[in-house]
Amino acid sequence: MSPTRTLLALGLALASTAACSDRREVSTAPDVPSESFNASPPGASRRPDQLALLFARALRSPAFRAYIKAQLDASPFPEHKIQLQGFLPAHGRRGLRYLAEENGTSEAVVEREAAAALPLEVYLPVPAQRAGWTGDENVLVATALGDREAPVAFDPSGRRTVLSPNAPPATPVIALVPVETDFTTPPTRAECYQDCGGGGGGGGGGTPSPAGLYMTKAHFDDDYEGWLRGNPEFEIHILGQVGTTDSLTDYQCAGEHAGGPYAFDQNGKDWSGNVLLFSQTQINNYKAAHPGHSLRVLALEDDDTACKIITNKDDLNRMLQVVDSVYSKRTGGRDTTTSSGKYYKAAKVLRNLWTLLASFIKTNDDLIGTAVEDDVIGAFYPGFNWIVKGKSNITHGWLNLEMR
Repeated sequence: MSPTRTLLALGLALASTAACSDRREVSTAPDVPSESFNASPPGASRRPDQLALLFARALRSPAFRAYIKAQLDASPFPEHKIQLQGFLPAHGRRGLRYLAEENGTSEAVVEREAAAALPLEVYLPVPAQRAGWTGDENVLVATALGDREAPVAFDPSGRRTVLSPNAPPATPVIALVPVETDFTTPPTRAECYQDCGGGGGGGGGGTPSPAGLYMTKAHFDDDYEGWLRGNPEFEIHILGQVGTTDSLTDYQCAGEHAGGPYAFDQNGKDWSGNVLLFSQTQINNYKAAHPGHSLRVLALEDDDTACKIITNKDDLNRMLQVVDSVYSKRTGGRDTTTSSGKYYKAAKVLRNLWTLLASFIKTNDDLIGTAVEDDVIGAFYPGFNWIVKGKSNITHGWLNLEMR
């Protein structure tokens, strides 16, 4: 071979190698599982990235896009959520069939992958995208485990991208995220599915409201929820002494899923309405069982099981210690009757009641803070009378509490 031809052949070979290298860099999605794919062992939980890829590739099918849009639109749950592991085998295993066919695998492989993942819910978390997506192919499927984790997303071609944890992309996003919703019982009251602003009030509809401690306004400095997780689930918990111990327990929760007069749905930083936090009967029973002891009002944003505190109890312990030390333990509250009416006023915590009785897993719910009366703090916000103090005694919000 002549020197010229040798150089030409070498150049072509190098160009071919470079082109192959470029193609490998573009292909960022993991391989589709085959029949040899092994699901995670029992008791283990696989990250949902692979499941999100399978779901995204299934969206190449117009029939599947129409099916998933119809199921989401028909969902009675908040934000039109559906539970993934229940959705896939429903209607004659229709979802499993679509995922298997579009990924060139079997229903059994998809089923094993779904069983190995955490319980997941599916929805469009951005209200404008939820209202505007028509079921077309311009859509992403994204997943993340942590609340502020950067979501991993796939388009219907299988291309993988990492999204900003702070703001959604312009392309509509279907989220596959750990379950926050109680899917066991459909909602019995009208839910707000679109842009709900500050959220709706609580109360028991036409049922007369019981006497007790009410919240009429709330403001927080953050929504404490990444955009992929949709609307925040703010909750107010009433904490008090366990028996004669130095431990706390959760006596009552008020929140979106609390039910009856304890239900309220705050979907932004601000809320107004009427929600019962602790009835007069509950207050009287507590005072009889714990003479001289006050109650604590705790605010959090729920990231897991509704109306159950799931956080690091050591974090709560440290927060309460600091706040108690700054305000000489005048961080509890008690119903008080004066000549001008009934009020919920600051009261001293008689013991070092800092530690929750139960041992909870570490940091799922976002611990916002404990409420302290404005007169004790010496700071005032028009229309509010209790200030939410969190870690390092930082102010994270304010509440208006009333006795009725």
